[in-house]
Amino acid sequence: MTTDYLHYPYASQRMTTVANKGMVATSQPLAAQAGLDLLKNGGNAIDAAIATAAVLTVVEPTSNGIGGDAFALVWTKGELHGLNGSGPAPQSISIDSVNERGYNEIPKYGWIPVTVPGVPASWAALSKRFGKLSLKEALAPAIHYAEEGFPVSPTLSKFWKDAYVKFEEELRDEEFKYWFETFAPDGRAPEVGEVWKSKGHAETLRKIAETDAAAFYQGEIADQIDAFSKRYNGYLTKEDLSAFKPEWVDPISVQYRGYDVWEIPPNGQGLIALSALNILNGFSFAHKDSVDTYHKQIEAMKLAFVDGQEYITDEHEMSVAVRDLLSPTYGESRRQLIGDEALVPSPGQPPKGGTVYLATADDEGNMVSFIQSNYMGFGSGLVVPGTGIALQNRGHNFSMDPNHDNALKGGKRTYHTIIPGFLSKDGDAVGPFGVMGGFMQPQGHLQVITNLIDFHLNPQSALDAPRWQWVDGKRVWVESTFPPYLAEALSRKGHEIEVQLEKGAFGRGQIIWRDQQSGTFFGGTESRTDGTIAAY
Repeated sequence: MTTDYLHYPYASQRMTTVANKGMVATSQPLAAQAGLDLLKNGGNAIDAAIATAAVLTVVEPTSNGIGGDAFALVWTKGELHGLNGSGPAPQSISIDSVNERGYNEIPKYGWIPVTVPGVPASWAALSKRFGKLSLKEALAPAIHYAEEGFPVSPTLSKFWKDAYVKFEEELRDEEFKYWFETFAPDGRAPEVGEVWKSKGHAETLRKIAETDAAAFYQGEIADQIDAFSKRYNGYLTKEDLSAFKPEWVDPISVQYRGYDVWEIPPNGQGLIALSALNILNGFSFAHKDSVDTYHKQIEAMKLAFVDGQEYITDEHEMSVAVRDLLSPTYGESRRQLIGDEALVPSPGQPPKGGTVYLATADDEGNMVSFIQSNYMGFGSGLVVPGTGIALQNRGHNFSMDPNHDNALKGGKRTYHTIIPGFLSKDGDAVGPFGVMGGFMQPQGHLQVITNLIDFHLNPQSALDAPRWQWVDGKRVWVESTFPPYLAEALSRKGHEIEVQLEKGAFGRGQIIWRDQQSGTFFGGTESRTDGTIAAY
């Protein structure tokens, strides 16, 4: 590791964490500590990831839950494995049936956007293939916190209150009452430091643990979900749950400045981050804080994003091949569109052929990049009575245009925002990274990767650096800490710069970087939330 890599150019609430036995990085201290405890008690990085993820469903319900989806990249024994744990739309749903209910687009809340939850099956699949401990052992800390309670942290309290205010105004139908009974039993969101618990959540986790998730998809929990859906004319059935299996996939990558950057293939939007890096490969950057650097990064991201919005869906339903979107030739054709002025991007034509993130590492060489989410905070606004299960609303991303690649169809997986990232070099692991936050995620991936590789920032500084987010057209949000002189210079290039005061708009990330010579772990965690790193 070079000296300049340890340089700290940005103010931070914390320093990079250094350890050599094990490390867990995530957005909530109790979850990180739970993962570390499993490492110390004989588990590996996979067990730690499952434990951390399960605790996060309890201690950060504003961002994820048992009723959501998950993706993972797992490095073990010198190989990288990908897991797509996103569930499809119910078999019975269709564009025509949604139109018949009076909708021209997929609503955010209620039963229409609910897709099959993939989280429990993903935990079980990871545990069975790579874990050293049982799923029962891995879920024990989460069961404890759900049953005994935990004190609500500051950032969590803010998002919980925001969700309560929004739901109180918008969710008036009877089917939503179970959300309020579960997450606002006293007629309000919990305050900072107040102890919150969910007995139903604990019992659901216990059944998942004891049956390796079978209870969720074929047993008692599946019956409860099916009955709730039927009561309110939902599409999701027990048959949809029973048919679901997470999919082991081959990760996709591009080489960037000698490093291999890895993502999960579509239906995830990791392809966008790789496409943008593929475009940037043809440029060199002398300085990080220069208008030329930011201008080219933003333009590359815009071009990659509109391609992603046009083509990403279930991979076998895409009208273009991933390899063609990531080809050097196509990257060059998109790069040629970048000039001195901001452009309004449009999709190219290649040849046709609310989220939590965590990273774990152990001294056996295992590393995990894991992400799970309900989407839009608490998801659909539906909670299965008595279970603590908040159901996701991933179906909101489907298109109602039958000619669009991502058109709604029963049994199909939609364009998915949550993406884990991984970095390797010369065939050896460097480590997991991720930035959660809806459509900010590939933009966050691009920014932290260029911070790490182009500008040699350490993991903590790479995360702390001011961020930008392309929104649409020429509109770009920047953080309040973004240098004003650069914002003004970008405006002169035609970018419509808006200062966004909400920190949540710019994602929340974690990085574990393994030094390839010493094997030492260097960890960075998000200063925009309650993030922490547990290590030894």
